[in-house]
Amino acid sequence: MISKDIALALFFLVQTVFGALGNSFLLGLYTITFFTGPRLRPIDLLLCHLVFVNDLVLLSKGIPQTMATLGLTNFLDDVGCKLVFYFHKVARDLSLCTTCLLSSFQAFTLSPRSSWWAKLIARATKYIVPLCFLCWTFHLLKNFVILLYVKGPKGRNNITEGQNFIYCTAAFPVSLYILLYVLIISLPDILCVGIMVGTSGYMVFVFHKHHQKVQYIHGNSLKPSGSPETRATKSVLLLVILFVSCNSLNSVLSLYIQYGKPSSWLVHLSPFLAACFPACSSFVVIVSDSQVRKYYLAFWKG
Repeated sequence: MISKDIALALFFLVQTVFGALGNSFLLGLYTITFFTGPRLRPIDLLLCHLVFVNDLVLLSKGIPQTMATLGLTNFLDDVGCKLVFYFHKVARDLSLCTTCLLSSFQAFTLSPRSSWWAKLIARATKYIVPLCFLCWTFHLLKNFVILLYVKGPKGRNNITEGQNFIYCTAAFPVSLYILLYVLIISLPDILCVGIMVGTSGYMVFVFHKHHQKVQYIHGNSLKPSGSPETRATKSVLLLVILFVSCNSLNSVLSLYIQYGKPSSWLVHLSPFLAACFPACSSFVVIVSDSQVRKYYLAFWKG
């Protein structure tokens, strides 16, 4: 019979491998299409950035978590722990930021052509790459504090107050400045989630109005046409729903782990839930976005 630790390691390994393969497939497809294939949509640049940072999330968390589950808890020193946690946190924040940009851009695309919002679409496409660089700069600076307080497993005996991450430890001093820092730094994340929820609600509202208009003009017998813009919007909506669902469940579980008495299964379930969006998002795009299939067919014929 397979032991509990081996079963957990297999779960993390399968999640990491399949997620990394899906993200790498999309990243390679977008890269090849950019140089040799048809012209990419502006939204594809954001999707390319999303799958790249999701790959970083999976590799920086899935591999160490798999090794730690098998009992290998001393494979990282202080420098390794600092770098792994730092880039994992930066990549997770960038995943949130990119998903927020995706939902915002698609909401602009769906806005009525007569609206002044539509005038921003042409300008917004020019600023996608600078916005991605701005997100990188902000989150690299924001998470710099991780490099100060995360330590390797050998330093856990010297930590009186901290959090144990199995293969690394973190000791954040409880002070007014740290609490103020956490509050200020958490505001952009809360703002991004609020924007995603708001833009998703707006897109659903636009779809509902369009559906009612089509039914009024043509009757109930006609099904709404699945234009590329509509399919792209549905793909973004699925990504937002997946992101909010996985991270909401993980946030509730993390609070319980922090203040309750969780079992070892729940402790391992938290990083598994945190990696669900990076692991599944690429397959959501592959299945729901027909443009990906067109890029693949163009590459295959080419």
